[in-house]
Amino acid sequence: MSPLPSWLAAVLALLPGVAVAAEYGPAVHYALECQGCHRVDGQGTPGSVPALAGFAARFLAVPGGREYLVRVPGVAQAPLDDAAVAAVLEWMLRRFDPEHLPPDHQPYTPEEVGRLRRSPLTDVRGERARLVAAMDAVRGRGE
Repeated sequence: MSPLPSWLAAVLALLPGVAVAAEYGPAVHYALECQGCHRVDGQGTPGSVPALAGFAARFLAVPGGREYLVRVPGVAQAPLDDAAVAAVLEWMLRRFDPEHLPPDHQPYTPEEVGRLRRSPLTDVRGERARLVAAMDAVRGRGE
């Protein structure tokens, strides 16, 4: 039996009592859990939801950035298992910001995601501001 088209899986997931099977990939999970705020193109919602496109993988270049991507509430509290969250994160990084993905990037593992999700961020804006300042400092040094 072949999997449902992603558009049909997304529609079915909106119906009460219908579960989307775990075999659906990260693109479907992104569509169902993330794109409502981050939008289909990863551009975010100006003034309220940060863009992923051209930016998300930059977090991997600064201490605490990798953890931040898992600990933001939308990720940490997503109704997906740890393996699905790891897959969505990897898909998102490669889809929306491949140019900033470090050459030595190690994919997220379900174990890492599970550990980090247990402590979601409480000061998301503050942590993001700290990490963006660290990114700017790295960029200013030409690293």
